[in-house]
Amino acid sequence: FRSNASHELRTPLAAIIGYVETLEDGGPAVDAEAEKRFLGIVLREARRMLSLVEDLLSLSHAEAEKHDHPTEPLDLGKLAARVVGEVASLRGKERVQLTAVSEGAVVAGDATQLEQLLRNLIDNAVRYGGVAEVSLMQEPGITVIMVSDKGPGLPKDQLEAVFEPFVRLEGSRNRDTGGVGLGLAIARTIIQAHGGTIQQGNRTCGGLSAVVRLPIGQV
Repeated sequence: FRSNASHELRTPLAAIIGYVETLEDGGPAVDAEAEKRFLGIVLREARRMLSLVEDLLSLSHAEAEKHDHPTEPLDLGKLAARVVGEVASLRGKERVQLTAVSEGAVVAGDATQLEQLLRNLIDNAVRYGGVAEVSLMQEPGITVIMVSDKGPGLPKDQLEAVFEPFVRLEGSRNRDTGGVGLGLAIARTIIQAHGGTIQQGNRTCGGLSAVVRLPIGQV
């Protein structure tokens, strides 16, 4: 894990240093247009590195509170509706939808972490599958959160691997489409801290579904 994290940090940092050194050297090849292009690349790589650092901190925080996290009674239906509404306002209502909500699904949990869980799953679905369809249902003693997309899905042997940090996948659900490979790792850690489970599966109609099960009542 440390080796992978170091590699992921070195890549954008090396790019930033390389472009800054080129700008410092100047010369006929670095005209105003080239300078603007280089600065754009530097900004993109800096944002990528900041995103990675923030994700690493989130993963570290979730791991630290895995067995001792603050809890309060939370209505997951209301939480899901608020998060979906906020994300839809940014991504578009046609891409992020709350398709079903079961009222009265109260769990004991950390509001900040559960909100991040939902945002990570929605972001993952939109990034790789075009849309995020969120539903919340209840089973005996369990609240089920399902986040589905309409993308290409995954081979069966990769359905579990995507929860590992920095996993690179072949095909269309890979690093080239964005992200640094920590979103699902963070989500799983948060879910485990709340006594729950997460599974992913390919939909018969196409796409992928992430299914979270959290215990109702005391964690």
